[in-house]
Amino acid sequence: MTTLYEPAYAKVNLTLDVGSKRPDGYHEITSIMQAVTVRDDIELDLETGEGWKLLCDKEDIPADERNLAWKAARVYFDHLGGEPNGLTIRITKRIPSQAGLGGGSADAAAVLRALNRWKGYPLSVFALCELGAKVGSDVPFCVLCGTALAQGRGEKLTALTDMPELFYVICKPDLSFSTPELFAKLDEVIISRRPNQTAMRAALQRGDLEQIGKNLCNVFEEAVLPEHPELNYIKSVMMTYGAYGTLMTGSGSAVYGIFDSFEYAMVACTMLKENYPAVFMAKSV
Repeated sequence: MTTLYEPAYAKVNLTLDVGSKRPDGYHEITSIMQAVTVRDDIELDLETGEGWKLLCDKEDIPADERNLAWKAARVYFDHLGGEPNGLTIRITKRIPSQAGLGGGSADAAAVLRALNRWKGYPLSVFALCELGAKVGSDVPFCVLCGTALAQGRGEKLTALTDMPELFYVICKPDLSFSTPELFAKLDEVIISRRPNQTAMRAALQRGDLEQIGKNLCNVFEEAVLPEHPELNYIKSVMMTYGAYGTLMTGSGSAVYGIFDSFEYAMVACTMLKENYPAVFMAKSV
């Protein structure tokens, strides 16, 4: 039996714009994404001789072929062949579910990276990203990590200048949103501000934290914030304690702030933990 270990890193959206609906039912998106150090841990046992199993330390996570990590393994072996005689996937969850942090996609990406390493790297990183697109829209980015522009439904990636050294405070309140319902709601909302992708890319190129903070933008906020003032409260706490900017990531409900001071970020964490158990400090990956 062979055992593989692989970290599964969460993502945040620095920008997220939603365009028209595609013939395949997905919407066109344009998003600058960033991998962060909040992570799940993936352990794969290969050649177990016991069929396929998935084990997770969180009971509400599917432990069968519905799980994206399982789907990723299936897609990988369907593509390359050479399926092992038995596979056990173990997931230690730290990334909150239904948060917009890409936890399931991160797990799937970690499985793809680990299996590709086991096979001796037959696929390049970008070929692995293409394979990940068959599993889920955020999986290609979670394979790549770093800082990248995602287009299409998320599968078209352009690596960008890395984020400057900073700290992320991430807070997940006890609420969640249906992604399909939010996409439908966007059709009914007048979006007053869309991301300036050019300005964000220029700010990243310069390492300008102030402009990065000002250009954080997610169109889903306009569909969510008016009905959920709690998210504005979280954002205000972060800004009060020195965040350069704050944003809901993905389709929520996690909100993050960016800080250049570890001390200020720690104070924001401490204040938020008085009301919210799921608060994390992170750095860029």
